[in-house]
Amino acid sequence: MAKKKKVLRVGFIGAGGISTTHMKYLKEMDTVELVAAADISTANLENVKEKFGIEGLYKDWKAMLKKENLDAVNVCTPNGLHKQPVIDALNAGCHVMVEKPLAMNAKEGELMLKAAKKNKKQLIIGFQWRYDAKAQMFRNAEKNGQFGDILFMKAEALRRRGIPNWGVFGRKDLQGGGPLIDIGVHIMEMAHFIMGSPKPVSASGSIYTYMGDKKSATKSMWENWDHKTYTVEDLAIGHIKFDNGAIMQVEASFAGHMKDKWDLSFYGTKGGGNYESGEIYTDQNDHMVTITPDYLPNVDAFKEKMENYVDTCLNGTPNIANGQAGQDIQKMLDAIYKSAETGKEVKIS
Repeated sequence: MAKKKKVLRVGFIGAGGISTTHMKYLKEMDTVELVAAADISTANLENVKEKFGIEGLYKDWKAMLKKENLDAVNVCTPNGLHKQPVIDALNAGCHVMVEKPLAMNAKEGELMLKAAKKNKKQLIIGFQWRYDAKAQMFRNAEKNGQFGDILFMKAEALRRRGIPNWGVFGRKDLQGGGPLIDIGVHIMEMAHFIMGSPKPVSASGSIYTYMGDKKSATKSMWENWDHKTYTVEDLAIGHIKFDNGAIMQVEASFAGHMKDKWDLSFYGTKGGGNYESGEIYTDQNDHMVTITPDYLPNVDAFKEKMENYVDTCLNGTPNIANGQAGQDIQKMLDAIYKSAETGKEVKIS
């Protein structure tokens, strides 16, 4: 008799925006069943029923958790609504993937990690950039000692004019911050992964708001954002120290007078690298050499993330974007924002 295939029954808390990307990839897997979704928006619920065939529709996530026999839950709400849905889903006996960042702050993140441990369930963070082909190549090179000790990492997530004109991205009370916590978090997670995830010990930072809180006639990809409710930064600069002596500098912007940029550059005692070019810089045979990969697979990082998530939930396979990875980045974000507020370097416990 053939062994019955294991299927992951998945529900969603938050059925708009990024959740539909989660649903798109999960729908393609024969080991996943999209069972239910909870959202305060009737339009969002009707949309996912029509597009993805989700039948269990709820306005209250607690009712969904109580009624549906779910194995896993994807939390795709604004940042301010990560903590409680995640904890409730874990307490209901479900594995959880939560969109980035982990929470509004590290205190919330710690409660989420404790709930996962108590319930012996997986808590996974929506970090996809570490699955990218270049990130994987650099990570393998670091593990193999090709860079020696990485001393400095520069991480840039810069938009010249890219303030979101939908959702609540300009609301500090609901998001916790602006570009640093929204797009900076992604470049930071990839950088930290490549470095081998050293422990952060302190951070300093500065944030600036000079465009987003004003009406603008400048043509851009996303115009007419709500400047009246805009309470986050336009530009953030952070400087993070790690227990191994390494330093990370992060720059993140929604708006500024610079070129759009998404890049990493890093320098180590034996070699360095650049994300955009995919190049490794080192010495060989008494000469300086630049190593360029002849081939990098065209990896869909989001798909890789979702497949790793499902495999972890069904088979216990280690996940490279676990909750602790999210908490490490959360502590860095907290410290940069606190430093910007106080004007002092902030220790990270």
